[in-house]
Amino acid sequence: MKLIIADSNILIRAGLNAVLNQYGDIEIVGEASSEKQLRDMVKGFQPDVVLIDFAAQHFSIDVVPAIHKQHKQVRFVAITGEQSGITIVNALRAGIVSYIKKDCDVHEIVDSVRETASGGRFFCGQILNAIRKESIDVDDLELTEFNCEPVNISERELEIITLIAEGYTNVEIAEKLFLSPHTINTHRKNILQKLGVNNTAAIVMYAVKTQLVSPNKFLFSPSLS
Repeated sequence: MKLIIADSNILIRAGLNAVLNQYGDIEIVGEASSEKQLRDMVKGFQPDVVLIDFAAQHFSIDVVPAIHKQHKQVRFVAITGEQSGITIVNALRAGIVSYIKKDCDVHEIVDSVRETASGGRFFCGQILNAIRKESIDVDDLELTEFNCEPVNISERELEIITLIAEGYTNVEIAEKLFLSPHTINTHRKNILQKLGVNNTAAIVMYAVKTQLVSPNKFLFSPSLS
């Protein structure tokens, strides 16, 4: 399979190249240090897989759907230090197929590339733990767009949704709004029911889709609870 490595750090690119070049079924056709380079290389080399750190300097998650639009055959593996629930959600919704961390085992890196190239998807152990913790339905994220039809959300609930999206805990939200944690928990349950979702990550996605918050405000914040 043909592979492009996309990362702004030359040492990381060199390390990944050294590891993956040992395997005869993986042909590294390019190394991109910026989004522009990546776009040009994808156009020129038509790779099967792109191994990308979308959180690296000179990259963003937006490059993934942009490339997908013109090169639907390309499949993306994220390799990054970020593992918060909302980061994973945004990456999967953007078109990331597989997701691993930079400190994953070498075999996990190789397996992620191979599995993705063969039409599957791969998550390293740390990412699987984050997915389970946030109750993220990977298949639902891949196949279903978030429903942003108008729902009857009160002003207080909108405040709480916004604070949840910004990463505040129930206790912190209670302190900010001068309410009890029990009251905040009740509001949270009502919000989940009204939106027809069952986890914090989905509340955050609603906040982004309805422009209550900007993705850049929390995209790489610590894992939401």
